[in-house]
Amino acid sequence: ALHEGHIVSAQELAVLLQPVFSPSPRNLVLFLQETLSIDDFTYYSESYGNKNPFQNEILQSSPSSLVLPAVDSKATRQLLSFLQESGDWNLTNMTNLDVSHLEVNTSKPNLLVVQLQPLLSQLTKFAKLCMFLFIDKIIGRLTMDLEERGIHFSAIYTAVRPSRISRRTETMWNLRRQLMATEEDSSSYPPVNVTIGNNTCILFYAGNFSLKANSSVFIDLTNATFVIQNVDISSSVCSDVNTTLSLKYTKPVNGINSLEIRFIMTNKFYEGSARYWSTLDSVEIEQDEGKIATFNVSVISAPAEYSFHCQLVGTSTLYPARLIPSNSEASNWDVFISSFQLQGFNVENGQFSYASDCTGFFSPGIWMGLVTSAILLWILAYGVHMIMQLTANSRFDDPKGPALSVPQTE
Repeated sequence: ALHEGHIVSAQELAVLLQPVFSPSPRNLVLFLQETLSIDDFTYYSESYGNKNPFQNEILQSSPSSLVLPAVDSKATRQLLSFLQESGDWNLTNMTNLDVSHLEVNTSKPNLLVVQLQPLLSQLTKFAKLCMFLFIDKIIGRLTMDLEERGIHFSAIYTAVRPSRISRRTETMWNLRRQLMATEEDSSSYPPVNVTIGNNTCILFYAGNFSLKANSSVFIDLTNATFVIQNVDISSSVCSDVNTTLSLKYTKPVNGINSLEIRFIMTNKFYEGSARYWSTLDSVEIEQDEGKIATFNVSVISAPAEYSFHCQLVGTSTLYPARLIPSNSEASNWDVFISSFQLQGFNVENGQFSYASDCTGFFSPGIWMGLVTSAILLWILAYGVHMIMQLTANSRFDDPKGPALSVPQTE
């Protein structure tokens, strides 16, 4: 029993998961989502009548179950590596969510890692509810298929990062009054760094790094890139003028044996600003050492001493920083990167420099406010001007005296 507000540490989580590994490791299914919190269960389970997105009967039908309302984010980020070290598993990454062709060797414990689709923060409440309903159906279908095949297993449903970040109440109490509450985000994982010798020359970070091939095959590279860092960066190139970040993945999903993504950057001197600027010129995707999909890049540049940050980067026309397909192969790929940050030059102390954001000072919201304020001020000025033009009559008719005669010449 856990008291309210208790956060399970990595050591406590290891103790709680011991029944899964003793007396000997058994089959384990890890449903891994990008973001999730206990509030999602209470918030969406009471939404829109009887549409409860958590209706599968895994917990009810299981002989034993464990619900941990709050787990330290460091423990969840390292959960997959902890599970791999806890037994001699046969690791299988599932992305197509089809177990009909899944081969399970019952003579050896199996670890099935199911990468669930990410929940985008910009989705509405109803859209997120539909996503949770879809994810719940996936979990129910996979577990039912495994049960029908007679495979005994344990299941874990968790996420890499929390979807809701708690506020630091002690900071608010000490300051007593402040405009914006300080939020503590301890869930961020370290960025990918390319180090040659003792010098770090490239830093890359993303909150979500996902691709979609041929509008059907979804590839989530976030966990492989930043959490377990199952990525090869040895082909990256660093110099003072040209820098290339190469990310190579081996069998990221079923049907793709190798995948390489290259971020090509340059550092040039511009006379107009009298300073050096670093620019991400293009992004290349190469699958199975075949044809290369090339994307031109818009508005991803920063002073050479800075890093570049943008909340959304990808192929969608709605993103502030776009990847524009430049050949026919690129039209087969969709790219989504959130919380994107990249620095390819002048990296100091292995940390990002001050970030130049893709959102300018005058955002669309600011322009809307300025235009609306200008229209209201013009209406106010016009009304004041019309009031000042009002004049009183210079002559008045006396009802007790003779009628007032006004000559037509006046």
